[in-house]
Amino acid sequence: MQAVRIYEIPDCKMVSSGPGMFGQEKFERFHTWFSSLPRKQHPGNYLYLNDRTQELHWLQLYEKDMTVPDEFEIIDFKGGLYAVSTDIDNQTDMEAINKAKNEFFKTHGFEIDESRLPLGNTFTPSSAEKVMGYTQMDYYTPIKIQCTK
Repeated sequence: MQAVRIYEIPDCKMVSSGPGMFGQEKFERFHTWFSSLPRKQHPGNYLYLNDRTQELHWLQLYEKDMTVPDEFEIIDFKGGLYAVSTDIDNQTDMEAINKAKNEFFKTHGFEIDESRLPLGNTFTPSSAEKVMGYTQMDYYTPIKIQCTK
């Protein structure tokens, strides 16, 4: 069984929370806003950490006719290929995940795309969380096909 799957996010528009951290008012308002949207098969929201500023950004896939509060910006999102792995939210062994991804990359001809940011999202339905006692998180590593010489 493979521990890594490949996913593609197309170029699209996203609603951005702007920089923040959990517990901050604007960041929490963003969470409340996107959590109120109709639930779909794929949640369409992603979180990323800016390594330079150590601030989080939350993104929500923008859809035509979506009502977006004025305080949040609609941005152009550069999509592409992502290597995705899953683990328990807040208990992830990133070293093990990165090792599995790096082995997968070597075997299949991919490399990390440093021009894009890694993403993450939690997707566990509350009914499953009650049974398991935790939520799962998907970790998205931006990748590209290795150039051959």
